[in-house]
Amino acid sequence: MTDLKRRKFIRNTALAGIGMGVMSGLRPLYAAEKRVSDTVIKIGIIGLDTTHAIAFTKAFNSATPVAGLEGMKVVAAFPQASPDIALNQQRLPGFTEQVRNMGVEIVDSIDALLAKVDVVLLESNDGRPHLAQALPVLKAGKKIFIDKPLAASLADGMRIFEAAKKYNTPVFSASSLRFMESAQKVAKEQVIGAVLGADTFSPAALEKTHPDLFWYGIHGVETLFTVMGVGCQSVTRFFSPDADVVVGRWAGERIGTFRGTRKGPDDFGGRVFGEKGNMVLGPFKGYEPLIQQIAAFFRTGVPPVQPEETLEILAFMEAAEESKQRKGATVMLSEIYKRAHKQLK
Repeated sequence: MTDLKRRKFIRNTALAGIGMGVMSGLRPLYAAEKRVSDTVIKIGIIGLDTTHAIAFTKAFNSATPVAGLEGMKVVAAFPQASPDIALNQQRLPGFTEQVRNMGVEIVDSIDALLAKVDVVLLESNDGRPHLAQALPVLKAGKKIFIDKPLAASLADGMRIFEAAKKYNTPVFSASSLRFMESAQKVAKEQVIGAVLGADTFSPAALEKTHPDLFWYGIHGVETLFTVMGVGCQSVTRFFSPDADVVVGRWAGERIGTFRGTRKGPDDFGGRVFGEKGNMVLGPFKGYEPLIQQIAAFFRTGVPPVQPEETLEILAFMEAAEESKQRKGATVMLSEIYKRAHKQLK
């Protein structure tokens, strides 16, 4: 070998050695990056008696998920439905099979579910068992989204948030109507300035096991609170078999109303009145904005809705129930909170 060839050979060998050393040093970083990207947040569902369970599973388990849902998958579900609600019993077998066909393991208890998942969607259509269903999840320290209603009473809603605080586990609850683009423009972007008042509407089917608005009217009530915010002081309800009109008086003499319909087309929306103009609320375009909020919550543990607002929604609906019982008399929310606190003792 000539001196020139020898020098080239030594140089190339040295460069190759340096390259191998650099790559071996980077391998742990590439491996770590791969592990992070390959990590899937495993979602469990409690309750398969609502169409939400189907829609949410399809969204999270899609081969091409919408932005924000990447790296999340529903992997297990515990089917449960209330024995005294016929519609839920009828839905359960078919909905369970649909979820199973999307690759979700069906388990026989909440404990079995918790052993397989990182976070939980509580989707039971009945608000009454939500406290009992949520407690083991909160104790296990797993973030939980509780679909509407948070609970079937203000007292149970308070118990859920107290448990979340005790076990230091994030929780939030919301209707999908909260995240309509128009409602968020009013609430977050203040496109019409300070809100002076609002009228909202939604279907308000009744279910004998629940206070009236807790079953379905909550959608329109949550829309109302999304734009009005907290601070409702009193509620007056006007009831007929086909409709409800519930008038809330907020601090600063602002008035917000909710119309619940039981006849005619099912529709969602409203109008909000601001210092810079008025704005139509709607249309409702589906679950995607809510699911994106849930995904962000599962990643960060930061709820997009504060407990105080969720509890005030429950108090508003409970006050509406009390007003109905009193033949349309005005009911103060302070009275409803006082009664709930007594029930906690």
